[in-house]
Order: sequence, then C-alpha cells, then structure tokens
Amino acid sequence: MSATEATEHDRAEESAIAAGTEPQPAPGATPPQSPPLLAKAAAELVGTAALVAVVVGSGIQATELTKDVGLQLLANSTATVFGLGVLIALLGPVSGAHFNPVVTLAEWWTARRGGAGVTPREVAVYIPAQIAGAIAGAVLADAMFGEPLAKWSTHDRSAGHLLLGEVVATAGLILLIFGLARTDRLRFAPVAVASYIGAAYWFTSSTSFANPAVTIGRAFTDTFAGIAPGSVAGFIGMQLIGAVVGLALVALIFMPGRTAEEQPTG
Repeated sequence: MSATEATEHDRAEESAIAAGTEPQPAPGATPPQSPPLLAKAAAELVGTAALVAVVVGSGIQATELTKDVGLQLLANSTATVFGLGVLIALLGPVSGAHFNPVVTLAEWWTARRGGAGVTPREVAVYIPAQIAGAIAGAVLADAMFGEPLAKWSTHDRSAGHLLLGEVVATAGLILLIFGLARTDRLRFAPVAVASYIGAAYWFTSSTSFANPAVTIGRAFTDTFAGIAPGSVAGFIGMQLIGAVVGLALVALIFMPGRTAEEQPTG
C-alpha cells in the first residue's frame, strides 16, 4: 500500500468510527480469524478453573483469618470481583470468557438463526471444558490450603428461598450480558459482569452461584464455598430457569429495531 493509499484508508477508518460503523481491514491485509476450537476450549477450561480456585480459595482463606461470617463473605466476594474481571479481560478475546454453561447455551440460542455466537459444536466442547475446569479449580484450591483434595461438601443449600435467589441471580446475569451485547457495549463486560456478581453475593440469598459448572465444582470441596451434592440439581434447575427469564427480559427490554443510541444509557 502506498503512502497515499494508507492516508486514504486512515481517513476512511476515521469516518467509519465517527459514523459508528465497524472499519474494514485495509486492502491486502489478513482478515481477523477466530481462534482454533482447541484454544477456545483451553480458555474456557483454564478460566473456569481459575474462577473456582478464586472463589474456593478466598473462602478458605477468609475462614482462617476471621470467624465473622460477614467479613468472610466480604473477603470472598471481593476476591471474586477482582478475579472474574481479570479473567474476562484476559480470555474474552479467545473464547468470549463464558466460564458458564448457561451463558454458552443462551448465546447459542440467540444465534441459532444465523446471528453471531457459538455453534453447536462449540457448545459441545465448551460445556464439558467448563465443568472439568470447575472441578479442577476446586481441587487446586483445596490443595493450596492443605484441605482434602476432593471431599463432598456438607453445606446444604436446598431451601426454597435459596433456589429463588438462584433464579434471580442468573436472570440478572443473562440480562446484563445480552443487554450489553444488544446495545453494543460488551467492552464494559469485565467491569460490569464482575461488579454484578460482587453485588449479587450480597443481595441474593444464595450468594449468587448463577453457574452450573461452578455449582458442580463447589460440590467437591467441604469448605466455606461448598454446596452439598444433594443441593446441586436444584441449583442447576433454577439457574436454567433464570437463564430463560433473563432472555425473555432481554427480548422485552431491548426490542429488535431499536439502535444502540436509542437505548437508555442510565
């Protein structure tokens, strides 16, 4: 490309940005490619493992430092906010940083008519990777703190009000993620999603698991963040219901045909 052509391309790119459209690659440039499926699967496995290690590890650390349950939850939620934000920022460009089967399924559902999103093949790879990563993360956290590597949790979470909390937590998470996508503001996802999860630790009775893979992983640790195996199915069922509610809210609030500029920004 000559200097003149480069200048013209820069001007076109600036015009496209000013108009709110996506600039096209320069003539002759290699178009951006999607990462290989193996890389995406690795990102989902490692990201989910790291997330669960943060949740479980910070819970163990908190209980060793204080007997105050409020301070324990504060430490646990704060570590999760920072850890989740970093993981989304780091791995988002590779796999989308789902780390969550309901997010993966919701994205597949919204993209099933040809829109952007994960394919059925990616769904079939992402979800097992997320579950395996969650279990590995719980085992890793236990190992770092000298706990039994895999011990079923005895922390029963089967009460009805806790199940309602999971519906609310998951619905809010799906509404947030896909609302950001509908309004072209996914660049804020690392801060927004991490902040929501941190808040949901406190305003939901269940402390916001909102994630089937993380729920399964946390059954493998009999520590502060654990969940008894008998409570897992109920939590996952409520999370799936919450995902459906969240998608319904997205469809209602962010109706097709409205541009991002027309959506409220408050």
